[in-house]
Amino acid sequence: MPGGRDSVSADAPSADAYFEHEADIGVVGRGSTVADAFVAAARAMFAIMCPPEQVERASRVAIAFEEEDVELALVTWLNLLLAHARERGLVLGAFALARDGPRWRGDAWGEPWAARHERGTEVKGATLTMLSVREGPEGWEARCVVDV
Repeated sequence: MPGGRDSVSADAPSADAYFEHEADIGVVGRGSTVADAFVAAARAMFAIMCPPEQVERASRVAIAFEEEDVELALVTWLNLLLAHARERGLVLGAFALARDGPRWRGDAWGEPWAARHERGTEVKGATLTMLSVREGPEGWEARCVVDV
């Protein structure tokens, strides 16, 4: 074309497209309190990476954050755990969490990754997809999709 310009015909095939992939897993945590449900969700998420019974409580990681929205608090909790574990080269296997209004304080225990750990699938992050934190007749349920 003159002037070096490109042109796209309305009949030309589109250059963009989508494809299906299996890169997500839903995690669910249940408990008598919202904090207990979050702890169970953390256990479920880290179990994707390594069976928790293989993890010693050699190192403690303290987590603190503020979030009034309980659904966003779940994603924040899970992503902070992942960030601290990645930063320190740890696999985590035990968790505790307490809530005081919008303030959340928790701990996680684990150890450095070692050859004896059975490596599962790496979790990259917790997402807002299918995010739900609800109290039901049998307690609290916290769920979201994690990117693997």
